[in-house]
Amino acid sequence: RGSRWRHLQWDTNMAASSTDAVQAYVEKEWDATIVPALTEYIKIPNQSPLFDPECLSNGLMEKATKLMTDWVDTQKVPGLKMEVLQNEGMTPLIYMEVAATDPDAGTVLLYGHLDKQPPFEGWVPPWAPYDPIMTKDGKLYGRGGADDGYAIFAAIAALKGLKISGKSHGRAVIIIEACEESGSPDLPTYIEMLKPRIGSPDLVVCLDSGCGNYDQLWVTTSLRGIVAGTLRVSITTEGVHSGDSSGVIPDTFRIARKLLDRVDDSGNGVVKVPELNCDIPEARVKQTKVAAGILGDKIHTDFPFLPGAKPASESLVELALNRTWRPTLTVTGAAGLPPLAQAGNVLRPTTALMLSVRIPPAVDPKMAQAALKVTLEADPPYGATVVFDSSKAGPGWESPALAPWLEAAAAKASATYYGKPAVYYGEGGSIPFMGMLGYLFPAAQFLIVGVLGPASNAHGPNEFLHVPYAKKLTCVVASVLADHCKLRLGGAGGVTAAADACVHPAKRLKTDFGRDSEGKKI
Repeated sequence: RGSRWRHLQWDTNMAASSTDAVQAYVEKEWDATIVPALTEYIKIPNQSPLFDPECLSNGLMEKATKLMTDWVDTQKVPGLKMEVLQNEGMTPLIYMEVAATDPDAGTVLLYGHLDKQPPFEGWVPPWAPYDPIMTKDGKLYGRGGADDGYAIFAAIAALKGLKISGKSHGRAVIIIEACEESGSPDLPTYIEMLKPRIGSPDLVVCLDSGCGNYDQLWVTTSLRGIVAGTLRVSITTEGVHSGDSSGVIPDTFRIARKLLDRVDDSGNGVVKVPELNCDIPEARVKQTKVAAGILGDKIHTDFPFLPGAKPASESLVELALNRTWRPTLTVTGAAGLPPLAQAGNVLRPTTALMLSVRIPPAVDPKMAQAALKVTLEADPPYGATVVFDSSKAGPGWESPALAPWLEAAAAKASATYYGKPAVYYGEGGSIPFMGMLGYLFPAAQFLIVGVLGPASNAHGPNEFLHVPYAKKLTCVVASVLADHCKLRLGGAGGVTAAADACVHPAKRLKTDFGRDSEGKKI
């Protein structure tokens, strides 16, 4: 499907000289063009290929991509080149470059994605997945606005804000992929194609993470990986009347329960498989304690518990560590079970469960995948046929040691735009691209941020984008890019020397991000 470059010209009428020019521009642009564009984007049900096998032929992903690139065209950012790549049988990828204001200002890579999770059930009227609504307090409801449709708009607005205010910045490479929610299967191929053009970024900004509250900047320091697969337990060739067979034929659901007990303790949820656990770095424990102190009970009260329901632990710090640095097992789907209205008195031949195992940042996903298969399939109870079929094993990620300049830049930006200090915290989800970049660019610094805060509910019903927080985050990105450029041009080796001193954790894992779960090269 070829590619197209667009050489965009600078609109001189947009120049501004106010010291608040960046923030003024960002506020205006979000209200005037970004929110309207995001509203139209939310209406498009462009689900990731894992959930919509027809996404490449039904025109939905192409429509969402065009909406975003058309908006970028209207921004007329000086020095911007944009290309839409799409290999045969793959999702599209938007690739952009914005030339540096100075050739010695280094390279920054900014990342986001445009594919969406399925709508899920449970949206509370008037909220609906593809019928966007903006509330008076600035929440834009609808699927994909927060995860991660806003990213391309925030990245471009941050750069244009710098242009308008006359501030310098390094060369910016922006990548917006369209299969992140499927584990980014197409991304290794595109990155391999683009590596010579990307170069060696010394700062990576990811706009697909979360925030603990909407009051300050939250910087993600780690992400958990994932191993997912289907556990299938079979005992007979067909269903049998339960009055005739129960007590003679073991129930496959009970067998599945016994097998799951090998993985985690059903009493407390602690995962028992050694290969799925790792030691938690002391620095991360200290950061988690600080974050837990700021969040307080909101660590669990922001979740939609039923009245009387309680979290997995009474300790806030333990809850925070559970969701960031410890493995967890979740059953996310089932087969072999008829609908309740059609459930007769039959002992079923098979029970199949979809298992999602979140693994700590430092755990090798291939080793975890192999350990799970051995644990579940070995010595099956009652001689049942047990198969664990796992095709998804994604790595976690841990940020390299934060360079002093980046820590200072984040602190300044948070204080300037939020009026509170920045907080460093792990996230429980996965962003496959981060591990890949950590491996490819071990000298880079990472600023992982996002808008997925309390009740925003990405992947679930009633997802919303907190627009006031997103506006401030856009300003934060602009501020950090400006400080990065200042340090690069100011000499003293601040950026590069700090980066050279860091060995990224992904390098230590030696994960092959260019191969699938069977080891075949992508």
